[in-house]
Amino acid sequence: RLYQIPFEMPDCEGTSEPQTLHLVGDFSAPAEFFVTLGVFCFLYAMAALVLYLRFHSLYGENKRLPIADFCVTVCFTFFWLVAAAAWGKGLSDVKAATRPSSLIAAMAVCQGGEVVCTAGTTPAMGLANISVVR
Repeated sequence: RLYQIPFEMPDCEGTSEPQTLHLVGDFSAPAEFFVTLGVFCFLYAMAALVLYLRFHSLYGENKRLPIADFCVTVCFTFFWLVAAAAWGKGLSDVKAATRPSSLIAAMAVCQGGEVVCTAGTTPAMGLANISVVR
């Protein structure tokens, strides 16, 4: 929800009060899907671990239980791939929306001929990139 993040820019038209702008974009849906699926996968893994360890005889005797376990695992695997792809696209959109050159281009004060605007630092996205790889 980048649209909720304000940032200030100076106003060079004689007023001393800075102008408040907001970032553009809402990329929360892919991130929420990714995290929700991760939580469900964790809960299913804990339930399966209890089933394997505590009720091993039930798992061995019932022929449908291993097939059902396999089908649920395949579904979770497919959805994990979809969630990782969605989060990867969402992350690339976040990077594009927060790129310093994009922010400078949106500032009216930087469009003047005598004004030179430079970005302070580039956002660190290393941990976000690792979250997609996992």
